[in-house]
Order: sequence, then structure tokens, then C-alpha cells
Amino acid sequence: MQIKELKTLVFEYSFDELKSQDKLLIEKSREVAKKAYAPYSKFNVGAAILLANDEIICGNNQENAAYPSGICAERTAIFYANANYPDVPVLKVAISVYFKSDFIEMPVPPCGSCRQVLLETENRFNQPIQILMAGKHKIFVIENVKSLLPLTFGNDFLM
Repeated sequence: MQIKELKTLVFEYSFDELKSQDKLLIEKSREVAKKAYAPYSKFNVGAAILLANDEIICGNNQENAAYPSGICAERTAIFYANANYPDVPVLKVAISVYFKSDFIEMPVPPCGSCRQVLLETENRFNQPIQILMAGKHKIFVIENVKSLLPLTFGNDFLM
């Protein structure tokens, strides 16, 4: 038997320690989180994506009474970016959550489905996507999607 250890590095910052571009992305994700359509969970998520052409694409979660029919903020933004800028790599994604009239304390990572979609986009452009997860007072930064999903499923298995 062999044991293999997988590690993920998470960098923790305060908002003031961030670069201005990262602050802008988080502010955009917070703005759009407040506009999410989440009447059932009240868990409003916003995502802001920075593309290599300096465009910022925002998305938020869209719930539906038939729960599987909704979509997360990250996928809303990624799918829009890929549909409208199919040749432009995604550089960063900032994620914020607004719940019960305030932003939550702890940064929230993307769900499993969003991780897989982000990974597909990272692989598609062969370029790491930095993840910024914003809590009320602290920001977690992960340098690439593979760090969030170390045992990945990708096109290597489909050939």
C-alpha cells in the first residue's frame, strides 16, 4: 500500500491587503450577490470573473421551485463568458455570499458542480484561474481550480 498526500494552499487576506483589481472583483461580486434570485434559500451568491481582455463578467444564483432547475452564480458567469468570449481565458473569479441581510463571515467555496465547470474552463485555456472567496472580513485566495479539486475528472479519461 502507498499513501499519497494532497495539499491545498489557501492564502488569507484582509480586504485592505488585496490589490486594487482584486478589490474591484470582490466589490462586483458583492453587488451582484444582492441581486440574486434566491427566494427559497435566501443564500444569495455573486460571482465576478476577470477575463484576459480585462472584461469583468458578473453572475448570481438563480433559484427555481423545481430545485434542480436553478443555477449557481459561478456557472452563470462562466457560461456567459464562454458563450460571449469563447477565445478569451478566464483569469480570476471572486465569490461572495449575502445571507439574512448581510455578507457572511466565512468565505464560501464553489460547490462541486461549479468546481468541475471552473476546472473545464481552466483546462480549456490551459491557464490557471485564481479563486477569491470573500467573507465579511477575510478573503481566501486559491491559485488555481486544480487546488480545489485535486483528483480531477477530465478529458484524459474520455480518450
